[in-house]
Amino acid sequence: MRILGIDPGSRYCGYGVVERVTRSARAPRGLAYVECGVLEPQRQAPLSSRLAEIGVGLREVIAELRPDAVAVEGVFHGRNARSALQLGHSRGVALACAGEAGLSVFEYAPATVKRSVAGSGAATKLQVLAMVRTFCALRRAPRLDASDALAVAICHLFHARLRVGARP
Repeated sequence: MRILGIDPGSRYCGYGVVERVTRSARAPRGLAYVECGVLEPQRQAPLSSRLAEIGVGLREVIAELRPDAVAVEGVFHGRNARSALQLGHSRGVALACAGEAGLSVFEYAPATVKRSVAGSGAATKLQVLAMVRTFCALRRAPRLDASDALAVAICHLFHARLRVGARP
């Protein structure tokens, strides 16, 4: 099972791909890192152009990496209305790209992602990054948007195991 995690945003859209593998000394958690990155549309472009660029980038990622499912971070409260609306637009693009590819989409609240990866729903971005590096055996830290996307993908793999009754 290969999962594409997406951390949506209209300025930076992180993506990360992990896959379930047989547990081993190299993969004690039963997951392997595939790829991660950040889609960064032109900063000064209008919102509609940035969203179109994100859509093109996500379609390319999906076509190249061929995930089996997509996990997206949900909207959290506490943002101002304008930021929440722009985040919603970016999430819509991600959901549409997944739908076009016929992929199932799973949504996780930020606190659920943090709890699944770092053990606490109140974990900081740096704590999540540290755990992502550990789970994925990364030598260098990816950008925060990419590590957040990897965390969403990892969260889904852990939750998918629980859904089918496998041991975590």
